[in-house]
Amino acid sequence: MKKLNMQLETLTCPSCLEKIEKGVKSLEGVDKYSVKVLFNSAKVKLNFDENTLDSKEIENKISSLGYEVLDTKVS
Repeated sequence: MKKLNMQLETLTCPSCLEKIEKGVKSLEGVDKYSVKVLFNSAKVKLNFDENTLDSKEIENKISSLGYEVLDTKVS
């Protein structure tokens, strides 16, 4: 499992948080229990299986939901 930290554009409402959380959790390979979307700091933190998907696919999912990813760190 890899850890992913993403900085997003500003989140404007709690429903944004729920939308991103639901969208990311729908991806196969994401540890659904590790997903945290931090409203005040506009960050997404999660663990994912690098053998199933890569960070770019997670970025693309968030972008498809209408949010801009400003920075991504994988460790």
